[in-house]
Amino acid sequence: MKTSLLNQLDKASAAAHTFFLANPEHMEMWQNLEHYKLQEGVQESHFQDREARPHQQAFTSGVKHYDVGDYEEAISFFEEALLEYGKADMECRAMCEGPQKFEEYEYLDYYPGLYKAISDHYMQVLICEHECVRDLATRPGRLSPMENYLPLHYDYLQFAYFKVNEIEKALECAWTYLLFHEGDEFITDNIEFYKEILAENNRPQDIRPRQDAERYVRRHQQELKILLMGSDSLDFVYSESNYWSTTLGREDINRVPSGTAIGVLSGSPSEKRNLAETQAGLREGGPVPYDEVQVVLGSEALNGSQRVLLDGVLSEQECSDLKSAAQTITVAGDGYSGKMSPHTPNEKFEGATVLKALQYGYDGRIPLKSAQLFYEVSEKARRTIESYFMLNSTLYFSYTHLVCRTAIQGQQSHRNDLSHPIHADNCLLDTEAYECWKEPPAYTYRDYSAILYLNGDFDGGEFIFTEMDAKTVTASVKPSCGRMVGFSSGGENPHGVKAVTRGQRCAVAMWFTLDPLFRELERLQADEVMQSLGDAHRLDILNPRDEL
Repeated sequence: MKTSLLNQLDKASAAAHTFFLANPEHMEMWQNLEHYKLQEGVQESHFQDREARPHQQAFTSGVKHYDVGDYEEAISFFEEALLEYGKADMECRAMCEGPQKFEEYEYLDYYPGLYKAISDHYMQVLICEHECVRDLATRPGRLSPMENYLPLHYDYLQFAYFKVNEIEKALECAWTYLLFHEGDEFITDNIEFYKEILAENNRPQDIRPRQDAERYVRRHQQELKILLMGSDSLDFVYSESNYWSTTLGREDINRVPSGTAIGVLSGSPSEKRNLAETQAGLREGGPVPYDEVQVVLGSEALNGSQRVLLDGVLSEQECSDLKSAAQTITVAGDGYSGKMSPHTPNEKFEGATVLKALQYGYDGRIPLKSAQLFYEVSEKARRTIESYFMLNSTLYFSYTHLVCRTAIQGQQSHRNDLSHPIHADNCLLDTEAYECWKEPPAYTYRDYSAILYLNGDFDGGEFIFTEMDAKTVTASVKPSCGRMVGFSSGGENPHGVKAVTRGQRCAVAMWFTLDPLFRELERLQADEVMQSLGDAHRLDILNPRDEL
């Protein structure tokens, strides 16, 4: 970057950080950031988002202080964020007052009339003002708003004020949160707890929500009623979903609730629950349909949700056969856009699809038995994940990839990168906002993931789960033959691979979807190839127990 050439590393760091927040899949910029962090004189404060809006910047600072227990500073930033939000809301609504353009008029042979034009104009203005809530909750470079954005301010504040013993303000913020989420059981419990404390100390308990928040919610609800009435009687359509549910509230029970519940036994508010703990309806611990496959660790032991570690999926001979086949059929590149070193220049990355393996087996370039093994064992993995996580619908392949990562000799000293940077499989990880954005270029249709390892005779290469900050490691898995890690593909499971510093690490990587529209095309073709080969040539490694 030009600023780095001018030795303005503080500005270069800020520019790179800003770009990377909007383009988290850009590996070259990630490497630039890692390089700047090692430069003399570069401080963490230099990595600023130069496009951040004041209310979002203050909110992010508040979250950072909250997470380390600095509640007084957190309160200061959250209150500042609310003030800045109010200013930004006024500015956003003011910008809506200008002329509106109606493209549909261009296709009419006549002018629709004065009253029609006036009603259309004011309806468009009202829609624009009403949806400022979406604009204020959307970070620069993102397409989707942060869920539950404004209510989260009051959620954080009610607990932070409790921690600094300002119970009246904690109660006020808790009541304010209920304006957005009426009847939330966790906050309702908190309110009763705060009222008990105030009663014991003969302090007033008749505290109401904040008036500015009451006006905000009332205005938004009134606007919605008008828009829906207009949608019924005028010639335009307005959807009731309109972002209220995602930015001010929740769409359904699977959305992330407040999470600051009062512990009945402990007598004090508990810490916020993480995303994984609030995914209502997610289940695990179902039977594994193969006698030789053993569950080693579940979600609790792996410090997360929807995670499992299994051993015995492959035998030593099967691992050897697949690894040997990989040496012939894999080619350099990521299998998507043809990038030769998609994750790090310090390793050679090679891969092959299941269809390519069968084609090579059919041509006699690798043993047909090995090609069939690749196909069969991936199906074995799919059935295992489907059964263990007790899914109510069929799990389909969305991509199957036999991959090897090989450390490049002479390039392993002083490495500060990862073999595969921290990411989530179906959303774009935003470490600043602790969000994961379900939008392109992420593979948003992926629901579950699994990695089946073929060997462990290399240095480094551990699979790691982290928190949303992409720094705090919550679990680490050392690969070995026949070991498989499976997990749900969302932001509840950020993960990556530590640097492979010696040798070659091979695995079968699989991603699954619950939506048949996104089934892997090559998998369907491979199904046809296997059918044409006939049952007589198939390996007998799929022997689920009769009761399943």
